[in-house]
Amino acid sequence: MSALSNMAKVLVVGSGMTGCAAAALLRQRLPTDTDITIWDKARGTGGRMSTSRSSTGPSAGKCLADLGAQYITLTAEYRQKRQQLYSELQSKGVLAPLKGQIEGPNRFDQDGAQHFVTPQGVSSLVKYFLQQAKATVEYNHQVSSVEEEEGGVGGVRVTDTNGVSASFQAVVLTMPVPQILQLAGTVQKRLADQPEVREKLCGVSYSSRYALGLFYPPGTELPYTWCAKYFDNDPCIRFVAVDNKKRGIDASSTGPSVVVHTVVPFGLKHIDEDKEKVKDIVMAEVTRHLPDLPPPAEVKSQKWRYSQVHRAYPGKPGCVTVQEQPLIVLGGDGFSLSTFDGCLDSAEAIADTVVDRFTAGKL
Repeated sequence: MSALSNMAKVLVVGSGMTGCAAAALLRQRLPTDTDITIWDKARGTGGRMSTSRSSTGPSAGKCLADLGAQYITLTAEYRQKRQQLYSELQSKGVLAPLKGQIEGPNRFDQDGAQHFVTPQGVSSLVKYFLQQAKATVEYNHQVSSVEEEEGGVGGVRVTDTNGVSASFQAVVLTMPVPQILQLAGTVQKRLADQPEVREKLCGVSYSSRYALGLFYPPGTELPYTWCAKYFDNDPCIRFVAVDNKKRGIDASSTGPSVVVHTVVPFGLKHIDEDKEKVKDIVMAEVTRHLPDLPPPAEVKSQKWRYSQVHRAYPGKPGCVTVQEQPLIVLGGDGFSLSTFDGCLDSAEAIADTVVDRFTAGKL
């Protein structure tokens, strides 16, 4: 009997863009009775495509701010490959063309590039794929070990930092590469047998930065014609967006929001400091640059230790298999690009790998 005829249990670690897209593709391509589970260490979906909500005042829970990815760019390179998907996402209201004015030098305004926003917040894009995955999603699971059972016959036992564990026939790890390298168990053993792969993994590096979300009460007017602005050669601030304006949303009932991203050198310098202390430094710099910015009712601070991939796995294969039976696959933007399309490239490579093994009866 083919492995595709038997119910299999697949675990995807990470509910960011790559993990949820990979789970959605596996749901499409594997038998309907396949058990797909997603674990994430956070309390919600999105990863670095996260959307934060105000927590105080009359618009608590209604005012949104994207603290991670700011907008989605379809480059000329990907237009033919992904135009149908982008059109589908627009028809569902998940994406919309960016119509606001962006000021300042940036690397995204390439010839032929199209910018899109997520009217409901960037996490809604991840949730769109998560809904398609029809997976069991469990939060507050920070994986600590991945251990092969009974010589591979019993699958892979995955354990979190709370001691919760479960067994699966295939495990897909989509967290940042440095976190993968910290896992105990079979991953370390297999990489010890594959020194070239370990060396390449150790060479994957990420930028670090801080982000702030500034929330304002309804009726607040922000005196800017632009929806987003890049700052060049500044020691602290790289990007500021009037988030609701960027997303094309009327904020009269919820209040506007502003997002601030720091430059990478500032993030690296302060990465191990308390984020609340760093928040005060960043706010002082924002006020210096934008002296007419009203005092916010609430400020949320986000530390992105692994913000964007600085140096990817050589060749950008999308994923790497460290063990074929039982299957353990590594994926994420560390194996492609830190863009929406880069995450989809990784998700597609992961799905191809898992489906091939299942079809061959190797799991």
